[in-house]
Amino acid sequence: MDEVDLRPERLSDSVARYLEKLVLEGTLRAGDRLPAERRLAAELNVSRPSLREALQKLEAAGLVETRHGGGTFVRNAFGAALTDPLIQLFRDHPQAAFDFIELRATLEGMSAYHAALRGTDADRETLSEHFAAMERAHANEDPTEEAERDADFHYAIAEASHNTVLMHVMRGLLDLLRRDVIFNRMRLYKRPDAREVLLRQHQAIYTAIMARDAEAARAAAQGHMAEVAAFFRADREAAVRDDSARRRRARSRTS
Repeated sequence: MDEVDLRPERLSDSVARYLEKLVLEGTLRAGDRLPAERRLAAELNVSRPSLREALQKLEAAGLVETRHGGGTFVRNAFGAALTDPLIQLFRDHPQAAFDFIELRATLEGMSAYHAALRGTDADRETLSEHFAAMERAHANEDPTEEAERDADFHYAIAEASHNTVLMHVMRGLLDLLRRDVIFNRMRLYKRPDAREVLLRQHQAIYTAIMARDAEAARAAAQGHMAEVAAFFRADREAAVRDDSARRRRARSRTS
């Protein structure tokens, strides 16, 4: 008979696994600060030494980081895989933007599809709040706020998909988007024609998810990303034409 280890799990291991679960399901997000040690130990009903040992294990695994005098924070494990040299390559090579949009089209379609099928009442309430916030930013003609609420809306859809891997991948991609690593989304949201079209696209995604129409939700999400690609391509082409015109004008002045 094979040997079986019947030793009880250490309390610190149980605490670590519980906190890992909160990170995995998105209850604890990258950048979140954990409650103070005394309070967290009380909430988990464990001793402070056991909690401290659990946090040390999570820190060694790269899931949290302790800042001197500042507390313990959840790390962005996905973002850590994107090194500075790689991010610089994304910035320097325009094709990366189209690859980014192509990948998002697939993932956004999957997110919307599963959100329509699996989203709970709480998920739908959250999604409604995010869509309403995007509408308010649009009405206020605040492109910066509208772009931020756009990213929040898409992440809420990923959460509603209840696919933890998809959720974390989408969080990493949306973080790149927020940091304008791939392209300058502000240029997109400062175009009145683009803003109107994008809001209608978001409306279609939202309506399909709320109606639990998975196929319509996927089609709307992929159509939205196709629209983003079209606007981005037109913007790039306009920029190329503008650069050419400027060079010709500069040359004519020196001739």
